[in-house]
Amino acid sequence: MATVAQQQPQEINILQLVLDLTNHEKRERALVELSKNRESYAELAPILWHSTGTVSAILQEIVSIYPRLTPPTLSNEASNRVCNALALLQTVASHKDTRKLFLNAHIPLYLYPFLNTSYDSKPFEYLRLTSLGVIGALVKVDDSAVINFLLQTEIIPLCLQIMESGTELSKTVSTFIVQKILLDDMGLNYICQTVARFYAVSSVLNRMVEIEAKAARMVEIEAKAGRHPNKRPSLRLIKHIIRCYLRISENARACDALRQYLPTSLRDNTFAQTLATSTDPATQTWLSTLLHNIRSGPQQDAKNVHQPGPNGGGPGDVPH
Repeated sequence: MATVAQQQPQEINILQLVLDLTNHEKRERALVELSKNRESYAELAPILWHSTGTVSAILQEIVSIYPRLTPPTLSNEASNRVCNALALLQTVASHKDTRKLFLNAHIPLYLYPFLNTSYDSKPFEYLRLTSLGVIGALVKVDDSAVINFLLQTEIIPLCLQIMESGTELSKTVSTFIVQKILLDDMGLNYICQTVARFYAVSSVLNRMVEIEAKAARMVEIEAKAGRHPNKRPSLRLIKHIIRCYLRISENARACDALRQYLPTSLRDNTFAQTLATSTDPATQTWLSTLLHNIRSGPQQDAKNVHQPGPNGGGPGDVPH
């Protein structure tokens, strides 16, 4: 256990690094050191937020990258530097004392241009993934204020875009974000409020399932031929996809629609071998509950009480 004498030099060093963020010549080193050691200092987030000029300096780093997005001229060095700044924003987003201030200042909106890129080079992928990490930190803690804020922005279309075209890791984080939005009653009602929203989400989930199902079938074919498969289905991704479908099935009208639109590969044994390799029984339980809901209706009637969405009105015309 660190003594008071040991803690004081560390605190002084942290405070100096935070101060260095406002000095352009010292900023790059400060970003690297603070990003690398951010988890070792519990109160870094409040210090970052309440220090004069610090958040502005971090936002300057983010905004300075915008011209490099189109046309794509983002280098590895520039990507690493802005990702260090984003890591500090993730620290602020994660802390209970700064999360609300972070939202009230609409800081997440500064990240959306990064999420809206589609270039697959390493600098852009790293930028997208780190930006998703900030949003993931916000939704990780169950807080309806976070969901309410995100639903008033373009986060769902941005996540859906990445779920279709991103790398496996980016797809997984994006699907996790959509899952956490759905797990909030406000988020579920919002997505099931109109036909367009329901189909936007379910269509992307369906296509993702088919990609993973193709990989699962290839594993079986390669195994029968005595060959090692080049690609296996992603258990983590399948887990989040199934949880999204399960939550959607807890809305009565959406559940009716899923009876027609749920992919066949989730109804048969396509993923049986994949799920059998999991040490977490939750995914198989979720899939069983999803299929039960499709056959018999949602088990949790309390989840079917529709509340007005963020734009007012009722649940809308989810097809059935």
